[in-house]
Amino acid sequence: MTGLTQNTVPGDDTVLAAYTEVRQATLALCETLENEDFGLQAMPEASPPKWHLAHSSWFFETFILKPFASDYRPFHPEYEYLFNSYYHGIGAQYPRAQRGLLSRPTVREVYQYRAHVDAHMVVLLAQTDHPDREAILQRCELGLQHEQQHQELLCTDIKYSFSFNPLYPALRKAPPSVTVVADRPLRFLDFEAADMRMGYAGNGFHFDNEVPAHDFHLPGFRFADRLVSNAEYLEFIADGGYTEPGLWLSDGWAWLQESNAVHPYYWARRDDDWFEYTLYGLQALIPELPVCHVNYYEADAYARWCEKRLPTEQEWEAVCQRRDIAPSHAAISLHPCTVADGEGITQMFGSLWQWTRSSYSPYPGYRPAAGAIGEYNGKFMCNQVVLRGSSCVTPPGHARTSYRNFFYPGDQWQFSGIRLADDL
Repeated sequence: MTGLTQNTVPGDDTVLAAYTEVRQATLALCETLENEDFGLQAMPEASPPKWHLAHSSWFFETFILKPFASDYRPFHPEYEYLFNSYYHGIGAQYPRAQRGLLSRPTVREVYQYRAHVDAHMVVLLAQTDHPDREAILQRCELGLQHEQQHQELLCTDIKYSFSFNPLYPALRKAPPSVTVVADRPLRFLDFEAADMRMGYAGNGFHFDNEVPAHDFHLPGFRFADRLVSNAEYLEFIADGGYTEPGLWLSDGWAWLQESNAVHPYYWARRDDDWFEYTLYGLQALIPELPVCHVNYYEADAYARWCEKRLPTEQEWEAVCQRRDIAPSHAAISLHPCTVADGEGITQMFGSLWQWTRSSYSPYPGYRPAAGAIGEYNGKFMCNQVVLRGSSCVTPPGHARTSYRNFFYPGDQWQFSGIRLADDL
């Protein structure tokens, strides 16, 4: 779910503080986990917490310490193999589907590994006269962005693994109250046709799938002012939305028959009441909250049922540009627990990732980076769909207007929701 590149180098006075903050934030997410939780892996795509802790350290070790720290000695010679995700240029990888079988190294040893990497990174970052200082700082910022992605994945993955437990474990105690602004009818705002420039064009950090910035003509369109709510999705279910083949793409209908889905993934029916499993445990379904954990097939079927469609990623980015919308820096909440209201566009950031109808493909003129680090993104530009925005578990400061997330159409375990659009 990423690409990587950047134009700027973080300053000497901020890089160490940023490194410490991000690394500590990962550990904070694991504070309530028990040892038994660290090895859970309910499907190949959902890695165990212990693996996330180790792999994010592997990234700093592999791409910074080994090439730039002359006195560095790896913590363990086999970790390069165990915690390599998919970098074939680095070497072979332990099978992804079997990460949950790694009872060793222990949780304690993985924490020692993180401490080992941190100690050497602090020393290296303090070497302001290092001949490769610029490359070190650039890769350090990249590593921190990479770790923030794994913070979000850690939340989504442990939620998926926890969901198989009938005790419905909670990662955090539920907040004392959930503030929900009164529901209001969904409205569509009109946007006229225009020429626009899309993609990242600034001087800050960005991943390589956000560039190059390019011009194109965008036809007029209509854009929903908020996400689709649980209450609205319940109407789709009640109207037989999961049983009407005419609403579904062919691949979507095949997924539906195989999965036997009849509602969003974490929903549960108890007598006549609906509940939703969250990282705060099993909670009564709140009708006004945005429907969460729907895949592309479900989002597309719902849009067809409404006689609408999903937006393109160009439309989504154009709305941000024309309405001057930027991501906030709200803390991780583990669940989209508030509904914003107002006259303009709401819930673009910090609530749920939003499916677009755009296939994940390179921008005109895109070139992946050279070497193993270039494997981060370009090779995944096939058979996936772009999501825009950010979610309630996206770390503060990580999102951008040009950020392109991407997943396979059948993926449900990410915090993804539905934004509707239409032709003007």
